[in-house]
Amino acid sequence: MAGLLAAVAGIVHAGQLNQGSPNDGAGYELDAIAAVVIGGTSLSGGSGSMGGTLAGALLLGILNNILALNNIGANVQLLIKGLVIVAAAGLQKLHRSVV
Repeated sequence: MAGLLAAVAGIVHAGQLNQGSPNDGAGYELDAIAAVVIGGTSLSGGSGSMGGTLAGALLLGILNNILALNNIGANVQLLIKGLVIVAAAGLQKLHRSVV
């Protein structure tokens, strides 16, 4: 299933740009990890939900759009995404210690 969806994403991406490049997906790893962590999956193991991951991806997409529309530099965008991941992991750790 993952391979099929990756192939569809590649075809759509190449169709948008009218070309393909093996380096086009570089840097999306951070977005994938951030979406899962923001969605509630613990970095130290455990399980998450599909709905939480979808909500995390939506929130991260909105954040990316806001940063791009405000002409924030690429390095600062990476820093902000990293801070969001650290904050989400910290909130999860805090929540787990309270419960």
